[in-house]
Amino acid sequence: MIYTVTLNPSLDYITRVPELSLGETNRATSQQLFPGGKGINVSRLLSHLGIENTALGFLGGFTGTHLQATLNEPHLRQDFTAIAGETRINLKIKAQVETEINATGPAITTDELTIFLQQFAQLTADDLVILSGSIPKSLDHDIYQQIIGQITAQQARFVIDTTGEQLQAALQKQPLLVKPNRQELAQLYQVPLTTRASIQKWGHHLLAAGAQHAIVSLAGAGAVLLTPTGDYFAAPVAGQVKNSTGAGDSMIAGFVGTWLASGDVVESFKVAVASGTATAFSEDIATKAMIETIYEQVRVTTI
Repeated sequence: MIYTVTLNPSLDYITRVPELSLGETNRATSQQLFPGGKGINVSRLLSHLGIENTALGFLGGFTGTHLQATLNEPHLRQDFTAIAGETRINLKIKAQVETEINATGPAITTDELTIFLQQFAQLTADDLVILSGSIPKSLDHDIYQQIIGQITAQQARFVIDTTGEQLQAALQKQPLLVKPNRQELAQLYQVPLTTRASIQKWGHHLLAAGAQHAIVSLAGAGAVLLTPTGDYFAAPVAGQVKNSTGAGDSMIAGFVGTWLASGDVVESFKVAVASGTATAFSEDIATKAMIETIYEQVRVTTI
C-alpha cells in the first residue's frame, strides 16, 4: 500500500479577478474550492491513475469535514487523525499575477500526535510512505525524522519532498526518491546551478548522501533524473501553464506509482513528467486522460 502524509492540509480557495487592486473592493469572476496539501495532491493523482493509496494526516472542524467530503475519490482511502483545531484555508488570487495567502494551520496536541504516530506501527515491508508538505508550528521541527524512524523500523520504504536540513537528515535513511527543484538544490549545497552539468554534479551528491533516485525539476526547462546507473533528461512539453499548484506532487505520484508496478526508472520518469506537466496545464490535479495525452509528447534522453 502507498500512504501519503499531509501534516498541514488545507482547503484551497481559488478566486479570479481581472486585476487585483489593493485597498479597494475587487469583484471575482469565478471561485473554486479544492482539497489542498502536498500529500493530498499526491493521493489525488494516484487515484486518477487508478492506484490504491491511503491518505494520512490531521483534519478538524468544518473545514476538515468539507475536505474529507471533497476527497471522496475512487482508489483513495482516508485515515486522517481527528483534531480539535480547524483545518486551515489557503487563499489563492489569480489576477495579472498570482498571489497566495497561506494560513499557519491548527495546533496539534500531544494526544493527537500520539494517535497519528501509532498508525506507522502497522506498516510492513510491502508499504511505501510519501512525506511532503509543511509542518504545523505546534509540531517539533524533526517530526519527519520521527516518522521516518518508525517507517524504517517496519522495513517499509519512503519518499520525501522537503528541503534544507530536513532533506539532509532524511537522506541518511535512503529514501526511494527525493525531488528538489533547481533552486532548492542550489540552496541545499550553496552553489550556483546554471548548467545541466552542474545540476548533474550536485544532484549526485543527493545519491551519495543516501537517496536511491533524485528528480530535479527545472520548471519550464524540463527535468533531470539521477540514478546510480544513469542520468536522464526530459525536455519540456509545449503548452499553456494554468496551474502552479500540485505539479511537483504529481511528478512524485507518477514516478512512484509506475516504479512500484514496473521497476523501470525511465518509464517511471516519463510518467512523472507527463503527470506534472498535465497538472500544470490543468485547473486542478490532472486526469488520467490528460496525462496519457501529454505522455505521448514526453521525450527522455540519456545524459
